[in-house]
Amino acid sequence: MNSPSNNGFWTEYKTTLVNLCIPEKKSNFYVAWAKRFERFLNGVPVMQASLDMIKAFLADLENDGRVEEWQRGQAQHALEILYDDHLKITPPASGFCPQEPFKDSIKNPEELEKLHGELIRRVEAECRVRHYSMRTEDAYVTWIRRFISFHGLKDPAQLAAQHIRTYLEFLAGERNVAATTQNQALNAIVFLFTQVMKKEPGDFSDFVRAKKPVRVPTVLTKNEISRLLDRLDGEFLVMAGLLWGSGLRVMECMQLRIQDIDFETGQITVRNGKGAKDRVTMLPERFAGPLREQIERTKKKYEEDSAHDTEGVYIWPGLERKYPNAGKEWIWQYVFPAQRLSVDPRSHTVRRHHVDPDVLQRRIKEAAFKADITKRVSCHTLRHSFATALLQSGSDIRTVQELLGHSDVATTMIYTHVLNKPGMVPARSPAD
Repeated sequence: MNSPSNNGFWTEYKTTLVNLCIPEKKSNFYVAWAKRFERFLNGVPVMQASLDMIKAFLADLENDGRVEEWQRGQAQHALEILYDDHLKITPPASGFCPQEPFKDSIKNPEELEKLHGELIRRVEAECRVRHYSMRTEDAYVTWIRRFISFHGLKDPAQLAAQHIRTYLEFLAGERNVAATTQNQALNAIVFLFTQVMKKEPGDFSDFVRAKKPVRVPTVLTKNEISRLLDRLDGEFLVMAGLLWGSGLRVMECMQLRIQDIDFETGQITVRNGKGAKDRVTMLPERFAGPLREQIERTKKKYEEDSAHDTEGVYIWPGLERKYPNAGKEWIWQYVFPAQRLSVDPRSHTVRRHHVDPDVLQRRIKEAAFKADITKRVSCHTLRHSFATALLQSGSDIRTVQELLGHSDVATTMIYTHVLNKPGMVPARSPAD
């Protein structure tokens, strides 16, 4: 095997990632984390690193305000695969993982595909019938692969409640995952049993749950928002403006279509948002002009694609069957289209997708760093700031709940830490 300083080593490592069904795009980040770890070792060969060194590296990431929790998890997973599946060694010393480190890594992916490939394809089919997002589908498939691998590639039909309980408690106790991560694994496994295998998994409700921390959301002041936006331009300025001025989630912003913007009424319609719900929110006057300019740029791309007879944008399969040419119509185009054409991972059709949300995440992090904002800033921070600013200006909690699209007002209540006196005045965008 090549040494890490040799580019061939990282090519081999990436091949290992592909064999473990890590998506191509994500595998590039895994390689980047592994290379960052090599630099952190400062001359110590990767093969000779100890668990304490790995622990120190992850602690260093935790102290880096620009690295989010999900990124630290990705970095840890990258190192798990590096040692457990690629180098096939267990670093010496203790303190990083319990006795069986990386126990739920996907072992023998070829054997798993051979034994359970048909089951995995049924999972994908059931996700698509229910119009789950690609991210949800990928997450469910990954958790189900890990669950099967954890139990020695046994047929899931032979597994029962105690097997589910064992795995969930392993995640909470040994892997020390966040409560949301454990819940996602739980949802994926229950989906496998009830929706794919049509089998009741039994009662495992007494499993040990990961502790959910109670945190106050990170919120930016108007001065910080202004400094942040000053470091953005073009479509990224418009997107960030809508996250803050309209309270959109990042994927809601990415998936906006031309017909969803109503300049006359000053409203944005969010379609098929979280929980497959539609809602209406405000279009801030401050960003109406830049948004019109963005739509003009989008129209030029649309006309170029039409001239080359490019396949239309993605629309829901049922709608596409009813209106086969709807994807090529102007009103269905994404407001924020990608710069390049790409292959649809489900239909394998070459078409223009929307901007990758990870690109916006990086731009906002870079802008926050340049603006010297000493808070952990992400796209969702702008949504938190939207809700908080509305409450500070006197909007009532129910109005904010509707604008954010929360099913339960209790979710919205996390922002009431800013309230001095609740008011009942009409809501106005904090951008205005």
